[in-house]
Amino acid sequence: MRTKSQLDKSMALPKEYTPGKIGVVTVLYNSASVLEDFFASVDHQSYRNFVVYCVDNASQDGSAKMCSDRGDRYIVIENALNMGYAAANNQGVRAATRDGCEYVLFLNNDVAFGRELFQQLLNGMQLHNADMTTPIMYFDKPENLVWCAGGGFNRLAGNRQIQYGMGKIDTGQFNADRPVEYSPACCVLTMRALFESVGLMDERYFVYWEDTDWMLRAKRAGASLWFLHAPKLWHKVSSLTGKGSDFYVRHTSRSHAYYFYKHLSPLRASLYSMVYCSVYALSTLARSRRKQARLSLCAWKEGCALYRSAIHQSELKSS
Repeated sequence: MRTKSQLDKSMALPKEYTPGKIGVVTVLYNSASVLEDFFASVDHQSYRNFVVYCVDNASQDGSAKMCSDRGDRYIVIENALNMGYAAANNQGVRAATRDGCEYVLFLNNDVAFGRELFQQLLNGMQLHNADMTTPIMYFDKPENLVWCAGGGFNRLAGNRQIQYGMGKIDTGQFNADRPVEYSPACCVLTMRALFESVGLMDERYFVYWEDTDWMLRAKRAGASLWFLHAPKLWHKVSSLTGKGSDFYVRHTSRSHAYYFYKHLSPLRASLYSMVYCSVYALSTLARSRRKQARLSLCAWKEGCALYRSAIHQSELKSS
């Protein structure tokens, strides 16, 4: 039998914290090419009660040093190996809560934003009595092309995430705050208390779907997430991992399969898995898609095996 405690990694929070202090958690992986815009956006914030936790996953381009050279506001955590996005985020969350931050801000570093972003996210949290807030996020170019204006979960598609406004030009249709169910962890301000009730990110994902998993768990725990229309952020989407690359294809398929089996009933997960595997198998017949289809099919099987391994490990611990 599957239970949340078997698959979610929780943490106990320190009792003491500094009111208003934000721990900004960002994960580095050969990020040097995008960091200057990130630094410029962070360093010009009007809200000053924050610390940036830069978790470096064995970058080879000097990313960690670029952060440490920024001064005491930037705390660098260096990993000798690439631990994955979920594990690195968890390292940052632990450090932020240990250091007494009242809030944790998940923030990509391939982004740019205005000087009021931190203050606006905090104001929105207080205004709506929310557990989490997220801004409107645009593609880097063109600057008015929406990447995400909040989101939700498609139950019929196995709780697949939905990003509202994706690919639409902003003509003012998102000029209102509203509660939503989902946002990618590209930019989400979070109350520290959530990590005690929801747990940390599931490190079995390595990368992709880990934030979807965490958001679904937060929703099921009754946490409130608000989309805010005033704060704006521009995202250089897939600038570091490369959408369509072998890495992207493998890990999205692997993580998607694991997500299905973790959050759906065994019968429903098996049915969805059969559909996806059939589509991948048929796609191998098309020469133009053969390589990626084979990679997706193998990665999907990896994800299924990953779930079985997780269940086996939890059963051993409970026996």
